[in-house]
Amino acid sequence: MPIKFRLLSTYIGLFSVLLLILFSLGLSGTQPVRAKVANTGSQAAAPLIPHPYNLHKPVCPLTTEPGTVRCNAEVVTDAAGQPMVAADLLTGSYGPQAFRGAYGVSGSSATTRTVAIVDAYDDPTVLSDLDTYSNYFGIPTLNHCPVSTGTAASPCIQKSDENGGTNYPPSDSGWSEEIALDVEVVHAVCQNCNILLIEAASNYDSDLITAADQQAFLMGANVVSNSWGGSEGLFETGYDSTYNHPGVAYVFSSGDGGYGVEYPAASPYVTAVGGTTLKLNTDYTYYSETAWSGAGSGCSAYEAKPGYQHDSGCSKRTVADVSADADPNTGAAVYLNGSWWQIGGTSLAAPIISAIFAQAGGVGSTLGNSLPYTNLSYGINLRDVTSGSNGTCSGSYLCNAVKGYDGPTGLGTPLGLGAFTPLPVYIPLVIGN
Repeated sequence: MPIKFRLLSTYIGLFSVLLLILFSLGLSGTQPVRAKVANTGSQAAAPLIPHPYNLHKPVCPLTTEPGTVRCNAEVVTDAAGQPMVAADLLTGSYGPQAFRGAYGVSGSSATTRTVAIVDAYDDPTVLSDLDTYSNYFGIPTLNHCPVSTGTAASPCIQKSDENGGTNYPPSDSGWSEEIALDVEVVHAVCQNCNILLIEAASNYDSDLITAADQQAFLMGANVVSNSWGGSEGLFETGYDSTYNHPGVAYVFSSGDGGYGVEYPAASPYVTAVGGTTLKLNTDYTYYSETAWSGAGSGCSAYEAKPGYQHDSGCSKRTVADVSADADPNTGAAVYLNGSWWQIGGTSLAAPIISAIFAQAGGVGSTLGNSLPYTNLSYGINLRDVTSGSNGTCSGSYLCNAVKGYDGPTGLGTPLGLGAFTPLPVYIPLVIGN
């Protein structure tokens, strides 16, 4: 055979081998094989397989307008930056059995408690979407109870505007994703909790605070879940009294921008929730957690240090207090208006913690934010997260997960209800006159 033809054959052979190697790498790296998820919460499904692109973006746009806040949810996207809207995402998303298994909770409590969820704008399909979500995962549906009638069977979900009526605000696509995430995750973790969804007229903090204070408190919520926040400022201490209601746990996400502090998470009267990357075994039992790189944390510039905090590297209020799953790539399956999404952010962590507070029985006569510190017992009530980082802070615990308390994960993640259980009230025995 002439030399030039032998060379050509050699080149073709090498090129074919190279193509085969690249094809194999493509299958194993960027296109994982996905199994169909069982259509029930009572059967084990395939293990979580991260989606091919490992990308996500905020569902609410960043805002620089003074007095406005944004929600802290992040939706998984494809390589083009478009949200991945497909049932196939369910093989890489967590549902009710996953969150209950990870954090050691049963999904119901002896006494029905009410979780208020405060968000901006309207999600017009939230009630029917929650029914679809519940049916898909095989968990009980909630009755739809009219506002202020008090006649519907409990447990149920109520929806109101910020003034306690039915004059709902305009809808917003981003905040609708946030609302769907909040409502479905609370129900996933506590299935006999009442849900009170309060929709503020806008994303101005004045509207959201009206919703959180005048309605959530007045309408009898035991826990108030908030997945929104904004930059700190001199204004914030004037708002703190909003959350100073003993007997009600106010829960706030710590933010998705990495190292740095948001308000109201910085308020000393709320439970600030940081974020983790949660990995599970195939039977939905706990495998591991690390600090999520996007979780907000740090030292407040304005808020005094509450008495329950004792870390020495911050003379003021330190964020966060506790944490839960927040990484969008280990995010929740969320159903919204005909499509499934995979959503994370500390907007996922906050409703998990809120539902656990409620399942633990509310907070008794306390504020709730001090309970995890009082009930602290690593390996019994909380899991200590000791690896991962959310930014640069000269190597301190404020942005690095370390043994014991740290900024990104706080005291750690739930291990059952113990860290969130109200303390017993002791009544002294008086004998004689």
